[in-house]
Amino acid sequence: MNSMHEIDYKIYGDDMQFVEIELDPQEAAVAEAGAMMYIEDGIQMQTIFGDGSSQNTGFLGSLLGAGKRLITGESLFTTIFQNQAAEKRKAAFAAPYPGKIVAVKLSTIGGVLHAQKDSFLCAAKGVSLGIALQRKLRTGLFGGEGFILQKLEGDGWVFVHAGGTLQERLLTPRETLRVDTGCVVAFQPSVDFDIQFVGGIKSALFGGEGLFLATLRGPGRVWLQSLPISRLADRIIAASPQAGGSSREEGSMLGGLGRMLDGDNR
Repeated sequence: MNSMHEIDYKIYGDDMQFVEIELDPQEAAVAEAGAMMYIEDGIQMQTIFGDGSSQNTGFLGSLLGAGKRLITGESLFTTIFQNQAAEKRKAAFAAPYPGKIVAVKLSTIGGVLHAQKDSFLCAAKGVSLGIALQRKLRTGLFGGEGFILQKLEGDGWVFVHAGGTLQERLLTPRETLRVDTGCVVAFQPSVDFDIQFVGGIKSALFGGEGLFLATLRGPGRVWLQSLPISRLADRIIAASPQAGGSSREEGSMLGGLGRMLDGDNR
């Protein structure tokens, strides 16, 4: 794409990371609403329909881009951060929960990356944020988190966030990996993605891993996360006293003292 902006970046932190992007004059980055950590003087923010990659196609192009984002469950709007100063300026974008930020140069992997719908953090302006619907019916019916994926397309830098610990795998041709659907962060389009039944009624009912797993078949690169946000949220809700859960110290003096200090002793 001729409109792709070249950007420099640096990732800071360990488990709670943020990425700092250096923008030359008139360069810009696009980010999800609420991802911005700070911006230096001279960077202007503009909220737009869609992702900004279709602005030269007019209103209908912007409306189409916004509609694609709505299908993936994201906001209709994104924010453009453009450096309007005469010198280089920096903008930083923070991860929403503990994990790792993955930087991918799209031009080095064929120009397209498929990612979980809630993993995109920010990118160089000009990267297109679309949808990648799966071809197979069973993937659509049973894929859950893995069914509707974001399609990140262009030749610039994109930054996606993985929860917990990140693992990058390079699958050889026909090499197969079976993964919990929520643990798939992103993969190249050359990787065949499908949802398959676990097999064995005891595994399905008592294994704690659900009925279906994502099957990734090479060749291509895949990125995996150890702690999907959905799994983290489920554990927090299950442990919440308001939801009927209990803490590990529930039956101890320490647990009672902690609740009294926190104002939870009702």
